[in-house]
Amino acid sequence: MPKPRKTLVSLDATPYYHCVSRCVRRAFLCGDDPITGKCFEHRRGWIRDRMLVLADIFAIDVCAYAVMSNHFHVVLHVDRATAEQWTEDEVIRRWGRLFSGNAQVKQYLAGETLSASELELVSRDAQGWRERLTDISWFMRCLNEPVARQANREDDCTGRFWEGRFKSQALLDEKALAACMIYVDLNPVRAGMAASGEAAQFTSLKTRILKARSSPEPNNPLHQPTELMPFVGNAFAYDTKGLPMRLTDYLDLVNWTIQTNHQRRHGSPTNNAPPVLVRLGIDPEHWLYMAENFESRFKGLVGAAQALKAVCQRLGYRRTPSLHVCEMLFTSP
Repeated sequence: MPKPRKTLVSLDATPYYHCVSRCVRRAFLCGDDPITGKCFEHRRGWIRDRMLVLADIFAIDVCAYAVMSNHFHVVLHVDRATAEQWTEDEVIRRWGRLFSGNAQVKQYLAGETLSASELELVSRDAQGWRERLTDISWFMRCLNEPVARQANREDDCTGRFWEGRFKSQALLDEKALAACMIYVDLNPVRAGMAASGEAAQFTSLKTRILKARSSPEPNNPLHQPTELMPFVGNAFAYDTKGLPMRLTDYLDLVNWTIQTNHQRRHGSPTNNAPPVLVRLGIDPEHWLYMAENFESRFKGLVGAAQALKAVCQRLGYRRTPSLHVCEMLFTSP
């Protein structure tokens, strides 16, 4: 039986989550349908653009994404510390970009004089919105619902566009985060839709590659795409939040994964693993397996065995899901 969302999301355990939404019956509702001949490619742009707009409103960063023909993946980072620093006015302003708010809030924004009880209601609403702006369920709701309505208007129909609630995986450590991001970024390559990361349309990987090629300092967070969470390196040399890896190391790992899988399919010898994979302490064979099967192989919590056990105990699990798989795939060679 699927577990409730509250038992899969624990910001005290990790701020990183992999989310997946699929279209009903896995139909080609977002891409080019070879059976009917209809092209819905523009809808992939709807999803990507809406996702990045929400990242600018929520205290949630987009680490990686891939919008496919009948589903999309996104790796999110919940920045609760930033949300706690927002003033009430900032929270109200951000929430107002999504919803109109109640009468008291409208009066407050208009500068009208409110009673003490009305101000208390505004403050209470703002606190609730602050929590929602760090909630991945609200993020995905604000992403999926407008896209579904827009698609139904275009098709002149009603009914479901998404097959159900999104699925999520909590990424408990750097190993799980790196493996999941590679899995997400290489979705179009794995599906045969692109031969390289640069050719992978509607992915964060293509955005990062194009920006890196035109940048004199690709590892500098200031020279990376502003709409994505930057890579800052293992030593966190830059005074900013970011992913715990250098961008050039990540791109090297992407290229090695693509080339190695291509060589294996053609029976050619594989190259040595890049230094970043050695640092992560993951066996190359296990890494290549996860790059192909991350979503299907793991349950809701993913990470090294010790971290997995600690989180399951904190969440009150009777058993530790995927423990054997995590012990096997995240161990050093």
